[in-house]
Amino acid sequence: MYDSMLGAVEMGLLYAFMALGVYITFRILDFPDLTVDGSFTTGGAIAAVMITNGYAPWLATLAAIAGGMLAGMCTGLLHTKGKINGLLSGILMMIALYSINLRIFGGKPNWSLMGDTTLFSSINPLLVLPFIVLFVKILMDLFLRTDLGLALRATGDNARMIRSLGVNTDNTTILGVSLSNGMVALSGALITQYSTFADSSMGIGMIVIGLASVIIGEAIFGAGNVFRATLAVVLGSIVYRIVVALALYVPWLRPSDLKLITAIIVIFALVFPSIQRFLKQKNMARKRSLELAEQAFSSKRGGTIDA
Repeated sequence: MYDSMLGAVEMGLLYAFMALGVYITFRILDFPDLTVDGSFTTGGAIAAVMITNGYAPWLATLAAIAGGMLAGMCTGLLHTKGKINGLLSGILMMIALYSINLRIFGGKPNWSLMGDTTLFSSINPLLVLPFIVLFVKILMDLFLRTDLGLALRATGDNARMIRSLGVNTDNTTILGVSLSNGMVALSGALITQYSTFADSSMGIGMIVIGLASVIIGEAIFGAGNVFRATLAVVLGSIVYRIVVALALYVPWLRPSDLKLITAIIVIFALVFPSIQRFLKQKNMARKRSLELAEQAFSSKRGGTIDA
């Protein structure tokens, strides 16, 4: 159990980069980007192939980020310049990336890194990952506080208003989707090096996992400002992995049920705020009814005394 929890924390930290990327499109831009399922694999594929061909792991990781950003830029261009619906743009790019990823793999469905040197070959991931995640999170917070970052946030909040101020929302949308998929590809590259294995189907369902991390983090830790929101996303990624690890200890669940567990967690996270609001409203209505009843009783009692 202890080893499983440690492994869940490590995986949560690795997936935190992907969750932060999903946060950019889902919460900041309000853009339903399904490119994530493809760009995650793209990051892993680029890193795996470059490392086995003798490139330094850090250079392969940077190349993976660049590949993810390029994929995101294509999605943004399809949506802004091609005037294609955002959801459809992501789906089209995700489909295209499946074939592109197979090309990167050299036609193979998977790629092994066994025996190759990776970023985690000589270090304990649990000792360095928290600092790397924190560093990336702080960089993201600082960027979102710059003029360009504020324009990016405003594009998702009110595109018409920010256009009236002279900001090109097409460019900010492309930038946001590119940054998002760069973060997703970084996560894919790191997970590939962590597991020493990459597969052409490793990105399936990543958008759901990213959404689960964002929603769970916001539900538990709140999202009052940028710093708190990004911290909630990181912690949400870790909590999600711990919940999945605990769920797999249920006797009648199997590892093959992982996608089902993910879907149930996301559904619960989405429904939970509505349940909270309903219970709060019901409690307030009950208190109001008691107050009215007390007032009526007091009035009646006062009338009896006067008589």
